[in-house]
Amino acid sequence: MDKMKLSKRRIFYLTLIYAAVAFVTISCMVPIINLLATSFSSSQAIIENRVGLLPVEFTTKAYTFVLNNHEFWTAALISLKRVLIGVPVNVIMIVLVGYPLSKPDHVFPARKFYVAYMLIVMLFNGGLMPSYFIVAKTGLIDTVWALVLPGAVPIFSCIVLMNFFRGIPEELEESARLDGANQADILTKIYLPLSKPSLATVTLFSLVGHWNAWFDGLIYSNRTQNYPLQSYLQTLVTSTTEKLLTGDLNDLMKLLDVNDTNMKAAQIFISIIPLMMIYPFLQKYFTAGLTVGSVKG
Repeated sequence: MDKMKLSKRRIFYLTLIYAAVAFVTISCMVPIINLLATSFSSSQAIIENRVGLLPVEFTTKAYTFVLNNHEFWTAALISLKRVLIGVPVNVIMIVLVGYPLSKPDHVFPARKFYVAYMLIVMLFNGGLMPSYFIVAKTGLIDTVWALVLPGAVPIFSCIVLMNFFRGIPEELEESARLDGANQADILTKIYLPLSKPSLATVTLFSLVGHWNAWFDGLIYSNRTQNYPLQSYLQTLVTSTTEKLLTGDLNDLMKLLDVNDTNMKAAQIFISIIPLMMIYPFLQKYFTAGLTVGSVKG
């Protein structure tokens, strides 16, 4: 009888948990589905507020207008270049910073000072103008390095990897030292192979951060042809309005079924497609990279 009661109680709680998870999932998916429907709906249907979870008067003109422009592909290539350069730079710097900071105080006496310094820098920065002047004076304006170097050391990710390294038993390092391994060997042959979940996590952070960044592209690029994708998409609605004001007949014909709402919806889905393709391969490491050490039990 007791086992039956416990079983029924467990079923009840599991039902509540699954219901809560389903409710949260639906709450997150409904706005996304609505945005997708909006991006494929006509301008008139949007103005009349007739769009729900399905497209009304299906049209792809919003996507056609966004994609049928060489500036879009130029911006996409710049974002791709930024990711291909920025993510490896971030991961290398995270490892080089996180590894020494994971050592005990008797091995690295200044560890607490550097950790405190990094926490202060993470919470308080010098502001926009000093950052801009540094980038400008070093000649990085209108280059991809202006989008990569200012954020080359993501402190939060360094702390995540540092804590993961600290969870690796010291006995592994001591055994390697007895076998004649130096610090480079210990890092590359012991710590990094054991830290794949955490490395995947910080790589995902860096990838999403670089791909979604838009403000630095606006302030560090004087020419629109040097904008990354997200910066370009931010200015797309403004350029659409300018074309409407010029009264060019060809542009007006292209924009008959396009307004700000379905343009913005199309922008969102265009920009998240690469992340949607990559994220499933890294998602399985995400939770483990933040919470699990290298040895269980």
